[in-house]
Amino acid sequence: MSDIRDNRFYSEEHEWALPTEGQIIRIGITDYAQCQLGDIVFVELPEVGSSVTAGDSVGSIESVKTVSELYTPVSGTVVRVNDKLIDAPEAVNSDPYEDGWMLEVEVDGSVEEEIGKLLTPDRYRTVTD
Repeated sequence: MSDIRDNRFYSEEHEWALPTEGQIIRIGITDYAQCQLGDIVFVELPEVGSSVTAGDSVGSIESVKTVSELYTPVSGTVVRVNDKLIDAPEAVNSDPYEDGWMLEVEVDGSVEEEIGKLLTPDRYRTVTD
C-alpha cells in the first residue's frame, strides 16, 4: 500500500500539491508513482520563470524501466525547482513527499480555487486501490 499524505492534494496523474506560503504550491510525484516507475535515474524540470497550465507536461522522470512525463496539477509561474534532484534523483524514490519534491508554482489566482480542482487524500486513495 502506498503512502498518501493527508496534508496534500492529488492529481489523477499521480502528482501531489502542497500549499506552502502565500500563493506558492509545492509539487512532486506520489509514493504510488515512484513505486510504479522503479529506480529513478534522471529528472528533467521546467525553467524558473516558466508559465505553466494545469495538466500540461512540465518535465520528465526517467527510471531504469521507462520515461514518464511530469505534469503540473496547478497553473501559474514556476518560482523554484529542486536542483538537488539533478545530482540525486533517487531522492524521489526514498522521500517523494519531502526531499524529492520537484517544483514550486506561484498561482495566478486563488490557492483554494487551484487546490479545489484536485483530489482529496480520500478520493486519491480510491484511484490507487
